[in-house]
Amino acid sequence: MVVDNLKQGVSKTDLNEPDLNPTYHEMAEYYALAVIPARPNRPRDKSKVEVAVQVVERWILARLRNRTFFSLAELDRAIRKLLEELNERPMEHLEKSRRSLFEELDQPALRPLPEKPYEYATWKNARVNIDYHVEFEKHFYSVPYRLIHEEVRIRASEHMLEIFHSSSTQPIAIHSRNRIPGRYSTLSAHMPERHQHAVEWTEERLLHWAEEIGPTTAQLIGRILTSRQHPQQAFRSCLGILRLSSQYSQPQMESACQMALQAKLLNYKGLKALLETLPQSTAEELFSALPTHENIRGESYYQ
Repeated sequence: MVVDNLKQGVSKTDLNEPDLNPTYHEMAEYYALAVIPARPNRPRDKSKVEVAVQVVERWILARLRNRTFFSLAELDRAIRKLLEELNERPMEHLEKSRRSLFEELDQPALRPLPEKPYEYATWKNARVNIDYHVEFEKHFYSVPYRLIHEEVRIRASEHMLEIFHSSSTQPIAIHSRNRIPGRYSTLSAHMPERHQHAVEWTEERLLHWAEEIGPTTAQLIGRILTSRQHPQQAFRSCLGILRLSSQYSQPQMESACQMALQAKLLNYKGLKALLETLPQSTAEELFSALPTHENIRGESYYQ
């Protein structure tokens, strides 16, 4: 197929190696078609199409331009009648009609359609997170844990999701499509034998960081880790919460975590919303959080 550079078919035009849309390219290969995009601003590369458009405008659209139609079905019937006339009309320079040429040249070369129709699928590039999951439409799917931080390609059809690594043609993970946002689809085969020694982030490391902030923060992180079917499914929420400590003071973090525990808000978004509603720390709160040290004079020095 010599196609125009429509965005749905050609992602990026290039004189030597145009970049085809993966879904468009996959559909063409499924029907054993080779896609050769026309050069930009070179209508002669697809001259037969340009001429065919001109013929249709003259012999169909022009003849219907003064008629009024009251339904799409009525318009379709009128177009079909004129299209049949056009295909049966002998061409002067060939002395044959379009239909006779089709039956003589094209029809014998046609291949049978595949047993199953093409199933539409979308492609997306993603990077594997520390919990060895990738996100597609707000749902998380597992991949083999050894691919943490690697880039993968996701192919999602109506009922199935396949994940490919690098340029491999064989999927490294296959999942049933799940459209519930915020949930996880995890295969046991993708999990390491002992999470603690196989991934960069561990439960112990997260809890240790939380304890440095305060006991209430550590308690909240512990509750979040145990609230998931697999602790690794909570790593993203825990990391997001712990990183908030760089924006908010220790008293604020502890107060918000206490409120989150009471309200059973075991997620990052809930805690962040609480922190945004808390008043800013006062100077007394910040001063009381400072450790005792000989280089700190204290308020009595200035009396």
